[in-house]
Amino acid sequence: MSLNDKIDSTKDQVSGKAKELDGKATNDKLREAEGKGQAAWGKAKDKFSELKDAAKDTADDVKRKLEEEKTQE
Repeated sequence: MSLNDKIDSTKDQVSGKAKELDGKATNDKLREAEGKGQAAWGKAKDKFSELKDAAKDTADDVKRKLEEEKTQE
């Protein structure tokens, strides 16, 4: 996961949690829901970034194996 991806997803998670807690403290259900949504979005971006990294690693492994097979011919 790139540093920018991690910072971006963490920012959304932290901001969302702060909004959620602010909404709970002020009994503002809309603000609370916005916070929950933003925090969930941050977690989703985090998972997507992990998935993207795993796909890249898999593609790199396949490429390496194909190159090895080609050199053995």
